[in-house]
Amino acid sequence: MVDAACPAGHPLGKMRAVRRAYAYRGLMPLYSFAEAITAVQPDFIVPGDDLATRHLHHLHARQHLRGKAGQWVCELIERSLGAPESFPVVYARTAFADLAREEGVRAPKTEVVANLDDVRKWVARFGLPTVLKSNGTSGGEGVRVASTLEEAERAFRDLQSPPLLARAAKRALVDQDKSLVWPSLLRHRSVVNAQVFVAGHEATTTVACWEGTVLASLHFEVVNKRSSAGPSSVLRLIENAEMSVAAERMVRRLGLSGIHGFDFMVEAHTGNAHLIEINPRATQVGHLALGAGRDLPAALYSALSGEPLRPAKKLTENDTITLFPQEWLREPASPFLTSGYHDVPWEEPELLRACVRKPWTLNFSDSRQDTVPALSTVHIPR
Repeated sequence: MVDAACPAGHPLGKMRAVRRAYAYRGLMPLYSFAEAITAVQPDFIVPGDDLATRHLHHLHARQHLRGKAGQWVCELIERSLGAPESFPVVYARTAFADLAREEGVRAPKTEVVANLDDVRKWVARFGLPTVLKSNGTSGGEGVRVASTLEEAERAFRDLQSPPLLARAAKRALVDQDKSLVWPSLLRHRSVVNAQVFVAGHEATTTVACWEGTVLASLHFEVVNKRSSAGPSSVLRLIENAEMSVAAERMVRRLGLSGIHGFDFMVEAHTGNAHLIEINPRATQVGHLALGAGRDLPAALYSALSGEPLRPAKKLTENDTITLFPQEWLREPASPFLTSGYHDVPWEEPELLRACVRKPWTLNFSDSRQDTVPALSTVHIPR
């Protein structure tokens, strides 16, 4: 059985698989999640985006201070996400890159840049183009590629600046999303990182893991994206030993559990896979059952329940996966809508109708992806 916590009107609430959706309130996020967890008493939690993961990390810290009264919530979050020692690392881009290199994983040099002088020194050392990224963002919202020093300086200012009050107010009043209100009022500035640019093509890995061990994995190269810095819309299933080893080493080092994603740049002239970041939550391909060792839900269920692994029937023999509605929104006449396996949720008619009728509410390249959190809670039948 699956329950959810999400904002009103969120696509997750349209799914028949969800028994009940609990309200997420942007001004009281931890209370919202704690209320849902207390009501449901789940066996496992699956965060649907990075902000939901951060809320769970903060809820863990708050419950830890309560001692025995908060122990069961802490244990639930650790069972769902992994070792609490990993929590600060998964959304601190420089710390994650440093840890990857300690594990012998190929990762581009990354450093925190605190001011414009740091940006200029970075460019002088590592050249252009360069990549600037802010902590705590995903979906491409907090990433800028700069080809000139002026672009790098402008990108730093944009990424570090607190949200404009007008933007936060519009988001709260029109979109019913209040998550930018406090950062705007408190003038919170983001941590910005500079990362060495890797020329090549993007690739991604999603894993189901349990207590630091990878149970199943999916590796894809990115064929199309909604926008240059946005999420993928077409993927091609691949095997890549370097990506697989990198994911296994990072899962072990961080003691991860649940579903996590890893993004790579595959260098054009060498084929080397450079690990560039982690997505500490379920990704848009995690539900795909693509054969032995490639069924993440089945592997995770087996680990949680103690029952033998029973992978689902392979969805398709087509290695090209066309994501709905992303590719349809990108180009309604895209040939990939027919040549690839088009992952349309036919079994969820209300979700499908919502995607077709109001596609602007599912604009996954928009910054709302980072600020409209959702999580699913799971009961394991005994």
